[in-house]
Amino acid sequence: MIRNWLPRFPLIILLVLLPVATLLASSPTRALVQQQVETPPSGLYITVVTDEPQINVRLGPSSTVYPIVGVLITGSTAPALGRSAGGDWVQIEFPSAPGGKGWVYSPLVQVSTPGNLQIVDAPPTPLPPATSTIDPTLAAQFVILPTNTRMPTFTPPPTLQPIEYTTNSTGLSSIPWAAMIIAFAVLGAVGFLLSVMIRR
Repeated sequence: MIRNWLPRFPLIILLVLLPVATLLASSPTRALVQQQVETPPSGLYITVVTDEPQINVRLGPSSTVYPIVGVLITGSTAPALGRSAGGDWVQIEFPSAPGGKGWVYSPLVQVSTPGNLQIVDAPPTPLPPATSTIDPTLAAQFVILPTNTRMPTFTPPPTLQPIEYTTNSTGLSSIPWAAMIIAFAVLGAVGFLLSVMIRR
């Protein structure tokens, strides 16, 4: 049984290795690298040479006026089209930007031949975002106007005079009240005893 498939063994190995070799030859990473390093027709290109992992690509030559339209990774290249009047910004081909053009900050990139870049006019500045407005009648409800009335001042309270109690040293005025209470108590007790006796 082993003798039957032994002559076919090299053919089986060849059939397995042929698709693998085809896949490795047409690898997508090789095509991507060739596309990235490809030199533009004019011969001018930029290379990102910053310590950061990526740089911003803007719509125009200003980091405060123009918005970001994409990024370039460190080490990547792009065709260079021109530079700003001061030379601080370089215009590049950037397909995902409006018009297919973007701007990068020149200290972060290296131009293949810097002196050959022509000066390019900046695109018109984009419209600023709409600012929110406040309804004046609504705002008037929350405005606190200053008044001319004086704030109350602290007035200390008058000093309190201590109350003095006087006692009667004779004690005669308290005796009639005590005698009346005792007399009413004795009358009540006598009345209670009489009512108990009458019921029997």
